[in-house]
Amino acid sequence: MKFKITAIAGDASFRKFYRIELNKKSKIIISAKKNKYKNLVSYLAINKFLRKNNIRAPKTFSFDYQNGIVIIEDFGDLTFHRVLLKKKNKLNTYKKLVDLLLKIQQIKPKRKIKSFNNNLHTIKEYSNKYLFNESNLFFDWYLPLFFSKKKSLEIKIKVNKVLFKLYNNLNFSNQCLVHRDYHVQNLMKVNKKIGVIDSQDALIGNPAYDLASLIDDVRITTSKKLKNEIYKYYVKKGKKIYKTNYQNFLEDFEILSVQRSLKIIGIFSRLFLRDNKKKYLKLIPYTWQLLDMRMKSKIFDELRGILNINIPITLKKKNFYK
Repeated sequence: MKFKITAIAGDASFRKFYRIELNKKSKIIISAKKNKYKNLVSYLAINKFLRKNNIRAPKTFSFDYQNGIVIIEDFGDLTFHRVLLKKKNKLNTYKKLVDLLLKIQQIKPKRKIKSFNNNLHTIKEYSNKYLFNESNLFFDWYLPLFFSKKKSLEIKIKVNKVLFKLYNNLNFSNQCLVHRDYHVQNLMKVNKKIGVIDSQDALIGNPAYDLASLIDDVRITTSKKLKNEIYKYYVKKGKKIYKTNYQNFLEDFEILSVQRSLKIIGIFSRLFLRDNKKKYLKLIPYTWQLLDMRMKSKIFDELRGILNINIPITLKKKNFYK
């Protein structure tokens, strides 16, 4: 009997991951000492719900909530981030990822779902409170890297007045399951299928959110042309309502992409300041590029003006992580 346990690279959470190999078969051990409900119960519940609806998510083999340990199926190490980096023509691969996203969005969302051992888990609904909690990370963690508390608060108050209008003007209701981190490092190539991981934060929300996560993914640089091609493919394959309300859906997509970029800049700054994780800081300049790219529409005139006055381009490009 050959037995081996190896620590494997983690993500931006407090979780730790280990691969346990026994007789050429492997499983993943997840250890979560903090936020155990979110990192364990929620994760297992969403995985179970996805599998029930024919989406490839990791199976659960064992669950020990008291000690913060769960053993799940091993999807290997081949993320679609790695797959795409090797491809010159990336569109066909992205089309497959969009097809899977549309399949997830066709699932009838439920507020109450069963977790491991049939415990109930509630899937909450996106609200302005969630949107603000996420975008506020930008003001609470990123701005203090460069500005005083007073200056950071002044910018936050001005920007949030504008964001309040934008969030209230979202056209599409909360109508589908939103993964909230649907990007190429959370999508795994499992033989000829696509596996979905890191789904514990799923909510019921706007269909444009996960599309923005995929297209404006800060972890992989893609051209504006490719982004537009992926977007058009989604709209073409998606519900008729996206085509008949094309401008409204595009507005939602841009608003949620901007919101998500603000959130990500804040998260990466928090990982640096609170958790001493520096590697994510190098992604901030590209996140700023995505943010500025999506703020070109007229609806962002006021927001763009406030950010440009207070945060010069030299600061956006600043490699302060070196």
